[in-house]
Amino acid sequence: MGEKIAEAVDQTETPYAPARMTTEGPVHSVAAWEDFAETEYVDDGRIVINMGPIHPSSHGVLRMVMELEGETVTQCRLVIGYLHTGIEKNLEYRTWTQGVTFVTRMDYLSPLHNETAYCLSVEKLLGIEAPARAQVIRVLLMEISRIGSHLVSIGAGGMELGAITAMTIGFREREEVLHLLEHLTGLRMNHAFIRPGGVAQDLPEDAAAHINQFLKVMHQRLPDFDKLLTGQPIWRNRLQGIGYLPLDACLALGASGPLLRSAGLAWDLRKIEPVCGYEDYDFEVPTTTEADAFARYLLRIEEMRQSLRIIKQCVRRLKEPGPVMVEDGKIAWPAKLSIGSDGMGNSLEHVRKIMGQSMESLIHHFKLVTEGFSVPAGQVFVPVESPRGELGYHVVSDGGTRPMRVHVRDPSYVNLQSMPAMAEGGLVADAIAALASIDPVMGGVDR
Repeated sequence: MGEKIAEAVDQTETPYAPARMTTEGPVHSVAAWEDFAETEYVDDGRIVINMGPIHPSSHGVLRMVMELEGETVTQCRLVIGYLHTGIEKNLEYRTWTQGVTFVTRMDYLSPLHNETAYCLSVEKLLGIEAPARAQVIRVLLMEISRIGSHLVSIGAGGMELGAITAMTIGFREREEVLHLLEHLTGLRMNHAFIRPGGVAQDLPEDAAAHINQFLKVMHQRLPDFDKLLTGQPIWRNRLQGIGYLPLDACLALGASGPLLRSAGLAWDLRKIEPVCGYEDYDFEVPTTTEADAFARYLLRIEEMRQSLRIIKQCVRRLKEPGPVMVEDGKIAWPAKLSIGSDGMGNSLEHVRKIMGQSMESLIHHFKLVTEGFSVPAGQVFVPVESPRGELGYHVVSDGGTRPMRVHVRDPSYVNLQSMPAMAEGGLVADAIAALASIDPVMGGVDR
C-alpha cells in the first residue's frame, strides 16, 4: 500500500511543491514565494494600517483598516463586532418586562432612550398608553441622558485630538448627570427604570430640588466650553472643514442626528414624530450648513442648552401628582414592589401580604413574575430621537409572554457608513476628528 502512495506522489510531484512521505501520508512543501511568484513586488509608497480595535483614537472598540499614501487616506474600511453581546437574540428568551434590562445596555451612553423606545413598542402592541406623569418622567430622564451623552462625545473627542482639558471638564460635568440620574432612578447607568406601562416608581420627594440644582450648575458651566474650545484657534483648525458630508450624502447614507442637522436639515423626531408628549414642549432644533466636524461640535453644545429648557418645563409639570404606571395589575406589578431592608428583593410586609391572602394569590403572583404577561400578536416600529439620531425598535409578537423578534435601528451603526466618505482623501489625523464627530457607541453597533 505504501509503495502505491509513493508512486502516486512521484507522478504528481512538481518543482513548486516537492513532496515527502510521512506516516500520515504525503506532505507537500512549497518553495519560497519569491521563487515562483508571477508578479514582482512594487513599492508604490502605500501602506495599510490598523487603527484599533483597542486604540486611544478609535472612539470605542472599532477597527479601521486604512490604506495610506504618505499621510493621506486612500481607502478606509470599518470592521465591527468586537463588542458583540447578542442582546437582540437574548430578548427572545426573556419576558417583556425583563427585556428592559437588556436594551438599556445597548447604547450605554443613552440607556434611557433605549428603554423608552422599547417600552413604547410594547405599549403600542398592547394598545395602552402610559399615564401623563410617567410620560413627563420619561422626557425628563431622556433629556438628562442626552446632555450626559453629548458631554462624553465632546470630552472623548477632545481627548482623541489631544485636548486633555476638554476631556476633564466634559467628564466632570457628566458626573453631575450621573449623580442626578442615580438620585432619580437608583442607578448611574443601565437603569431599567422605564417599564412597559410607565416607570418603575415615582421620583423621590426632593427630586425637584436636585434637578433645579443641576440646572443651575449646568447653566454656569456650559459657557466654559465656549471659553475653552469654541474660539480656540487650534480646536477650530482641527475641526473646521474636516469630515465634510453634505446633505445629499447624508440622505443617501441614511445619516441622522447631529450628522444630518449639521448639513442643514432640521430633522428631529421630537418635532417630526413626537412621542411622550414632546409636541407640548417649547424648544428649538438647531442646524448649520457647514456639514463638518466643527459644526457638529457646535450643534451638540446648543442641543444641551435646549435640553436644559425641556428639563425646566418638566420640573413645572411634575408639580401635578398622578400615577406613574397603568392600572392593569398584570402589567403594573413591577411598580408595586417594595424593597427589603437589604436593598434587594421584596420587603417582608409585601411577602406576608401576598402569602397571607390565599394560595391562589401566591400562585398568581408567582406565575406573573416568572412567565410575565402576554402581548397580542403583531409587529410595530417605534423611533425616538437619541443623542446620535434615529433610534428605532422593530418588535414582533406571536401572542406570547416573550418577544418573537426585536431588531434595533441603531443610529451609530447607520452613521458609521459615512466614515469612508468623510475620511478618504484626507489626512489620517483628520480621520480621527471625523470619527469623533460621528460619536458612535459600539455597544449599540454590535448589540
